[in-house]
Amino acid sequence: MTILVLSDSHSTLRFMRQCVQAVKPNALIHLGDYLDDGVTLAEEFPEIPFYQVPGNCDRYRCPPGQPEILVDNICGVRVYMTHGHRHQVKLSIGALLKDARAARVDAVLYGHTHAADCHREEDGLWVLNPGSSGYYGGSAGIIATRDGIITDCRILREADIVSALSAKMP
Repeated sequence: MTILVLSDSHSTLRFMRQCVQAVKPNALIHLGDYLDDGVTLAEEFPEIPFYQVPGNCDRYRCPPGQPEILVDNICGVRVYMTHGHRHQVKLSIGALLKDARAARVDAVLYGHTHAADCHREEDGLWVLNPGSSGYYGGSAGIIATRDGIITDCRILREADIVSALSAKMP
């Protein structure tokens, strides 16, 4: 199964739409900045389970009580989702990792920095920041799962998406 992770779209939907069309994910996650973009995407692809958290730029865009952190089982794996601003991820991801480990998750997903990162910690925890789908040509994260295990986690760039969409054309 495939999880597509997007963040920091900042009112730019083109790349996100291309990602959904190219990847055809089993689940879709938007990590904030701008919440409305995620809502639009969820409406355009209602058949895909959708998860979302607000970012620091969403203070006036989200309904009251919208959780800033979600922990859920998605495609058989336990995932910690946040935008990252409350964990001060621009300084360090230490606090984020601590909270994710306390939640006993398989992967922690965050945005906010606009810098894509995908790596696995020594204890097996996957860490994914998809970067910004709205700036720098766009980037996204993809997580592949099978039988409750993450089998692949990586960053997709605009060139990857364009290539995948071109390959599908007759």
